[in-house]
Amino acid sequence: MNIGLIAHDAKKKLMQNFCIAYRGILSKHELYATGTTGRLIVEVTNLNVHRYLAGHLGGQQQLAAQIEHNQMDLVIFLRDPLNPKQHEPDVNNVVKLCDMYNIPLATNLATAELLIKALDRGDMEWRELYN
Repeated sequence: MNIGLIAHDAKKKLMQNFCIAYRGILSKHELYATGTTGRLIVEVTNLNVHRYLAGHLGGQQQLAAQIEHNQMDLVIFLRDPLNPKQHEPDVNNVVKLCDMYNIPLATNLATAELLIKALDRGDMEWRELYN
C-alpha cells in the first residue's frame, strides 16, 4: 500500500518517533513524504521513502496529485492546529481530497496509530478494490 507522510514543523519529531515505533509495519509498504519530513524519517529509520519537494514548495501538491489519481491508500498528516502556516490552503486541499477520494487520513497521533495497526491487521485490504 502507498502511504503518504506529512508533518508540520512542530510535529516533525513526533513523526520521526511514530516511524521509529512502527518501522516494522511501515517497511512493508511504499512510503511517500514531503521533502524535510521524508529526510528526517530516513535519518532515524533508514526506511525507503520517496521524497517530494518541501511542502511549501509544492510537495503537498505532488501528494495531492497522487490522491487524485487514486495512487495513495493512506495519509498520515500530523498537523499543528495551533500555529497555522502560510500555505494552509494546501493543507486543507489534502484533507479535502482525502475526503473526496475516500482515503483514510490521520491528522493526529491517536488516529495514526489506529490506522497503522488496522493496516497491519489487514483491515485496509478494501483499498485494493479501489485500485
